[in-house]
Amino acid sequence: MTEFAAHSVRDLALLADGERGAVLAPDGNVAWLCAARWESPAVFARLLGGGGTFAVRPVGVSVWSGSYEPGTLIFRSRWKGRGASVDVVDALALPAARDSLTLLRRIDATDGDVAVEIEFDVRAAYGRRRSRDVRRDDSGFWHGRTADGIRWRLGGAAEAEPDEDGVLRLTAGLASGGQRDLVLELGTNLPEAPLRADIAWPATEDAWRGRVPAMTQSVAPRDAQQAYAVLCGLTSRGGGMVAAATTSLPENIGGARDYDYRYTWIRDQCYAGLADAAAEGTSLLQPALEFVTARLLEDGPNLKPVYTSYGEVMPDEHELALPGYPGGRSVMGNRAHRQFQLDVFGDSLLLLAAGERMGLLHSDGRTAANIAKQAIADRWDEHDAGIWEMEPRWWTESRLICVAGLRAMAKEHGPAEAARYLQVADRIAAEATDRSLHHDGYWRRHPDTEGTDAALLMPAVRGAFPADDPRNLATLQHVLDDLTSDGYAYRFQHGDRPLGETEGAFLLCGFMVSLAQHAAGNEIEAFRWFERNRAAAGSPGLFAEEFDVQQRQLRGNLPQAFVHAMLLETSVVLGR
Repeated sequence: MTEFAAHSVRDLALLADGERGAVLAPDGNVAWLCAARWESPAVFARLLGGGGTFAVRPVGVSVWSGSYEPGTLIFRSRWKGRGASVDVVDALALPAARDSLTLLRRIDATDGDVAVEIEFDVRAAYGRRRSRDVRRDDSGFWHGRTADGIRWRLGGAAEAEPDEDGVLRLTAGLASGGQRDLVLELGTNLPEAPLRADIAWPATEDAWRGRVPAMTQSVAPRDAQQAYAVLCGLTSRGGGMVAAATTSLPENIGGARDYDYRYTWIRDQCYAGLADAAAEGTSLLQPALEFVTARLLEDGPNLKPVYTSYGEVMPDEHELALPGYPGGRSVMGNRAHRQFQLDVFGDSLLLLAAGERMGLLHSDGRTAANIAKQAIADRWDEHDAGIWEMEPRWWTESRLICVAGLRAMAKEHGPAEAARYLQVADRIAAEATDRSLHHDGYWRRHPDTEGTDAALLMPAVRGAFPADDPRNLATLQHVLDDLTSDGYAYRFQHGDRPLGETEGAFLLCGFMVSLAQHAAGNEIEAFRWFERNRAAAGSPGLFAEEFDVQQRQLRGNLPQAFVHAMLLETSVVLGR
C-alpha cells in the first residue's frame, strides 16, 4: 500500500458541502473525510495516520499548486511537469444531502499528454476496517460497503483493478486537452441511479453563485468571498456551523492541546452571523439566528457552549486508536460541552440584536433574547469557563460581552423593556469596574491578576462602552505593549514565559486588534493589522487557529471558522 507523507497544515485545502468536509493534501489524496456527517468516523483518515485513500496525481516528477474557484469551495490543483501539466478539480457536490455525499474529481490534461495514477480505498472506523463486497457492475461502476453501514459507488474508473490489499488502482493516460470525471457517491442511503458529472458540476457551481455575494464593499473582496464560502461550507442544513472540519491537529507540537472541532460552538456561530450582518447578507446570519434561537428556547439558562451541527448533545472527549498527526494525539468529542460559559449569552444577544436590525427576528427570537437576558441577570456573578474555556473564574470578558449584548438588544426594544436590559448591563459594568479595572486604567483578565487579555478588546468594539472610553483605550494600549509581536497578537501571557513559547499567535486576536484600532480612530494601524494577519493564510488561502510567528506555520484545526468570520467582518468594517 502506498505510503503518504504528512503535510504542513498550511498546504491543506478544504472541500465542504455543509454536512461534512474533505481535506485535500497537495499529493492529490483526500487525507480526511468523515461520513456521512461532520462528527462521523472518517472513511479517509491519512491525516491522523489512519487508512483509506482517494488519490489522483500525475505520474512522474511535477510541482503542485492550487487555488479555489472564486467564491466557492471548488479547488483546482495544478501539477506542472516536464513538458506537460494536468489539473484536478475537486468539489463536494451541491445541493447536499444529510445522509450521503458526492465527491467530484475532474482530471484535465491542460497542456500535453499526461498519465495519471488513481488509488482508491474506502475504509470504515477512521480507516481501520476494509470495505466489503467490492465489485464492478456491468456499467463499469465500482461498489462496496463498510461494516458500519456506509455504501459507496465510484464512477469513472471502470478499468481499475484491486491489488493484493484490496486497493483499486488505475494508471490512466489522457491526451492533451482530454478530460476524465471521477464521481464518488458515499453514504447510508444512496440514490438508485448514479449521479452524472455533467449534471453535478453545473448544479454545484450554480449553488455556490447563489450563496456567496461579490463582497465588493470589502477592502479585500477575494479573501472576503473565500472566507464567506468557507463559513457556508461549514454550515449544515440543521443551521449549525462547525468550528473546523478536523480533529486533533496540534496547536503546539508535543503538547496536550489537541481538540475535536467538528462541532458547533454558539460563540463561533454568533461571530459568523455578525460578520454576515456587517456585510448585509443572510446566508450565514439566517441559519445562525435559527440555530441560536432554538438552543436558547430548548436549554434556556443552561445553554451549552457547543452542540452537534443539528443541535444534539455531543460526546465527551476520548482518545481514538490512531497514530495522530505528527506531534499530536487523536481525540474525539470535546469536554467544553459540560462547561458553563457566561459569555455565550452576551454573544447571543449581539446576534439577535443584529437580526432585529435587519428585520429577520420573529417572536421566537425575541423570546430567546429575553431568555438570554434573564440568564445573564441570574448567573452573571457565577464563575465560568470564559471565551478560552479555562478553569472557572470571574472572567472579565464574559461580563463585559454580556454588557455589550444587553445594550445592543436594548436599542431594539421600547423604553420599558430597554430599561430592564440596561439595568442589568449597568449593574454588571459597575461591578466589573470595581473588581477588574487595574489602577492604570485597563481591564484585567480577572480580579486576581495584573494581566490583560486580547479578547477584552471586543466588548468595546461591540458597544459595551463608548468608543472613546478611557478604559477601552488603556486596554488596547496594554494589549499592544504586552501581547503582540511582529504584527501578531497573543491571547494572554502564560506566566513568565515569552510570547510564542507556549502557543502561537491567535489570528482571531489579530483581527480583534484591527477592529479595536478602527474603533479608536486609528485607521492606518487598523489596516496594518488587518493586512498582516490576513497574510498568515496557507497556500490555498485558509486559516487555522494559531500562527507560529517564528516558523511561519499554521497550527491547530483547519479551517478555523471564527478566524474566517473575523476576517470577513474586519474587511467589511474597514471597507466602510
